[in-house]
Amino acid sequence: MKKRWVINTPPEWEKIDKLSKELNCSHVIANLLLQRGVDTAEEAHAFFNPTKEMLHDPFLMKDMDKAVLRLEKAIDTKEKVMIYGDYDVDGTTAVALLYKYLKNKCKNPEYYIPDRYTEGYGVSILAIDYAALNGISLMIVTDCGVKAVEKVRYAKSKGVDIIICDHHTPGDELPDAVAVLDPQRKDCHYPYRWLSGCGVSFKLAQAYNKKHNLPPEDLDKLLDLVCVSIASDIVPITGENRILAHFGLLRLNSEPSLGLKTILSFSGINKDLTINDIVFRIGPKINAAGRVESGNKSVELLIADDETKATEVAASINNFNDQRKKLDHDITEEALEYINQSHYDQSQKATVLYNPNWHKGVIGIVASRLTEYYYRPTVILTESNGLATGSARSVEGFDLYYAISQCSEFLENYGGHKYAAGLTLRLENIEPFTAKFQKIVSETITKEMLTPQINIDAQIKLNDITPDLYAMIQKFAPFGPNNTIPVFMTENVTNFIGSKQVGRNNEHLKLVVVDDTRVCNDRSGIAFGMGKAFPRISKGEYFDICYTLQENEFMGRSDIQMMIRDLKFKEE
Repeated sequence: MKKRWVINTPPEWEKIDKLSKELNCSHVIANLLLQRGVDTAEEAHAFFNPTKEMLHDPFLMKDMDKAVLRLEKAIDTKEKVMIYGDYDVDGTTAVALLYKYLKNKCKNPEYYIPDRYTEGYGVSILAIDYAALNGISLMIVTDCGVKAVEKVRYAKSKGVDIIICDHHTPGDELPDAVAVLDPQRKDCHYPYRWLSGCGVSFKLAQAYNKKHNLPPEDLDKLLDLVCVSIASDIVPITGENRILAHFGLLRLNSEPSLGLKTILSFSGINKDLTINDIVFRIGPKINAAGRVESGNKSVELLIADDETKATEVAASINNFNDQRKKLDHDITEEALEYINQSHYDQSQKATVLYNPNWHKGVIGIVASRLTEYYYRPTVILTESNGLATGSARSVEGFDLYYAISQCSEFLENYGGHKYAAGLTLRLENIEPFTAKFQKIVSETITKEMLTPQINIDAQIKLNDITPDLYAMIQKFAPFGPNNTIPVFMTENVTNFIGSKQVGRNNEHLKLVVVDDTRVCNDRSGIAFGMGKAFPRISKGEYFDICYTLQENEFMGRSDIQMMIRDLKFKEE
């Protein structure tokens, strides 16, 4: 599939030149900083040297004072407290974080993760009933709850108070909880809106710590969990999230909690962890428990303090992940086969598929796979407890949550973000929902949104690539949404000695190229999946490349290699 290259509009040259001189850095680096909202030398210093003191005062969050007062009362009067959270990585890390923080403060705190299949997403009636029957008077709900108006009302009728720590978009009415901590609230003026659910839970712990002047180490040892949630929930790595992720990664790479250390040992990672490692290797394992069996297993691992027990649980989770991979592969293949059948209308600008036999635990992954494959908004539905339940994923720029909200008359429940959502509907509403959803998408999506896009930070020459440039780029880490690893473009490159096809079926390219300046001798790069371009490249045609930079070590020698994202010949 052809990709659309979009070069970010560079800041004014005067600003680039001024910042470059102030920092004594290249214009390329100054350009990258300005694009990330870093306008002065002072801001650049803070960006490159984050400190924990830069974290915002947790009491700036709406209702935080109420939440801390209620938590203090529960601790002082030895009430029974239960921490409740979603079954995904963000939810289970949030539950584990508060459990670990409150373990020695509350009297025997409990945790509760709903069953994906019998209870579904959000606050569960079964959990409220369990709390009421077992004398639990305070539930702290994490990574969900901001739309649980009726559930909170039911809990109050049962004598159970609720504190909500959420980060999802609220509905028109907020639940009548003791406190609703959610930076997405319209009336919340907290300086940073994009915390993960675990991040909001961390702010509650931070607020309690601050009010009681407790040791900062009580919070420091929780940062690895916050980092795992930030990476896995794909929230922006900017502002406060970037600071939390920075220190969380340091913790993960030096002194991780026993549970995370154990799951790392099952992942075969023998280098310093990056956000990408968490997204693709650690997060999926933690998620697998809730997808295949129960998210309780994930919390059990994350709070483990016994090495033998941690190893046993991590082995189970690793096995769940293997099962998840097979389910994901089989259902994706089945869905692709269905779409490719002649009776399926591929002219639609959105994909909606329903199969009552598909495994509920992996439909979100399947939705992501199909979105990548066909590059259009996708909803995958299956049957659970007599209802259709589904996961939806979007393409860049398209507000999926809005499109689903426009079909609310057919839905029993829905929630999520711009790019990912969950929904539940009656079986008889699948067809009318599908028709309206596809209509809404067709009317609101643009042609550009239906073409995969590569965002390019800057156009440079090959001789701009230096060890100093690479070293400075590493200081922009941790990389992630809204702070992605810089992508560069170089025009008019051509083959140099050493280019060749590689891979079992010659599907990849090992390139050695020069550009039209001929200032530097050559630059090497790897282009995965682009082997078919070699005949034209070998003839000496000029082409453009976009790429990221990576350090490559081979036989004791280290150099900077281009990881080529795409290439285009001049007439294309």
